[in-house]
Amino acid sequence: MNISNFNIECKATHNVFCWFRTIRKAMSPAFANQHVRVTSNTAVKRVFDIVFASLVALLLLSWLIPLIAAIIKLDSKGPVFFKQLRTGKDGVPFYCFKFRSMHMNADADHKQASRNDSRITKIGAFMRKTSIDELPQFINVLKGEMSVVGPRPHMLQHTEVYSSAINNFMVRHTVAPGITGLAQITGHRGETKETAAMIKRVNADIHYLQNWSFSLDMKIVWLTVYQAVKGSDNAF
Repeated sequence: MNISNFNIECKATHNVFCWFRTIRKAMSPAFANQHVRVTSNTAVKRVFDIVFASLVALLLLSWLIPLIAAIIKLDSKGPVFFKQLRTGKDGVPFYCFKFRSMHMNADADHKQASRNDSRITKIGAFMRKTSIDELPQFINVLKGEMSVVGPRPHMLQHTEVYSSAINNFMVRHTVAPGITGLAQITGHRGETKETAAMIKRVNADIHYLQNWSFSLDMKIVWLTVYQAVKGSDNAF
């Protein structure tokens, strides 16, 4: 099935029923035949999430969190962790955890980070470039709020805006959000200055839903690690 069949398009007006409309369209037979590949393998995906996240917590986070915490405290004032309400599965909000990479500011819950953003701390720039700031989200995975791989969760305000501007935007919320995803490894990450950039991200997310497999998740995880080591131009 081609992604274009979902007729992803911009809408000029906001519609309070957009979320319900897009979820209803997501349940159409055309999408359901593809989406069942994800839903029928939920148990397999969840077992992988628990095993992988547990290994990361035991082998990496157990010693990295104290180290990063000390560096963050020395670098700037504020808490070690940053938590923000993001849109989860079925549109249910949850607190997404990150290492704090910015100075304390009033714009954190509605303004995306941009290139050369003055809010980003020195250690924050390094963490964001290497995606180290995302590692606390393995806690979200263990809590069942996120998956290792899936569509990235957005700030509540951005979900409200884009669900009204992009048809079928809420389709990506029929599964648990991920720490990484197909959109991220294919270059559709970082700031979305234009709706067209978000449409490309939604296209990639829907493509992931249509073509989910365990091997695809493994490929995405591997490429995420590779890009974290190499560094991404869109990570800032």
